[in-house]
Amino acid sequence: MNSLKVAITGGTSGLGLALVREFRRRGAHVAFVARSPHAVEQIARLHQAHGIVGDVAHKEAIHPIALQITAALGGLDVLVNNASSLGPVPPALLADTACEELALALETNLLGPFRLTKALLGALTASAREERGAVVLNISSDAAVNAYAQWGAYGASKAALRHLSAIWNEELRADGVRFLSLDPGDMDTPLHALAVPQADAATLKRPETAARELVEAVEAALAKAHA
Repeated sequence: MNSLKVAITGGTSGLGLALVREFRRRGAHVAFVARSPHAVEQIARLHQAHGIVGDVAHKEAIHPIALQITAALGGLDVLVNNASSLGPVPPALLADTACEELALALETNLLGPFRLTKALLGALTASAREERGAVVLNISSDAAVNAYAQWGAYGASKAALRHLSAIWNEELRADGVRFLSLDPGDMDTPLHALAVPQADAATLKRPETAARELVEAVEAALAKAHA
């Protein structure tokens, strides 16, 4: 994995930060995206990664983000769409969810990954043609398959992303780009703390453990592409 080129959204906290650390630990070149300039600068310096300030929920930010990713890495082998929004905080019944809150969840969790993947498809298919392999990992959730009360905005957006991933995988199989939609489990992250503030952190998975499992799944997908 010494020359693997990886882009990660939502890379300054929780699972995203753990993924930045895990990929860097394994020798990959990493570019990550997040909204806070201060946090981006800090994490980039600490982990010798390329930090990009941007919000994937904003349509106009997507192409600048994609251009910065490919310029920083000189191509792209792996895209991890990790940035997520709960929608309403705390989670609310659908009847109490504002249209704007549902729209935010869809923009961040579904349209953001869709737009960024589209913008980076040229780089990913080029990597596949060069036999480096190409993987898009869309971070999912059990809320994508189970109907949880008060999780409507998040669950619906993640369910749509899960199905979108399966369709992308079918459509781009011949081009050598593999799509994964994986649920990392309930983790001790800032997002989980926002959603379930009463949860006992000791019962939750560490983001570092989830990151290791996800990176291993990406490596397996790349190895399968080379088989």
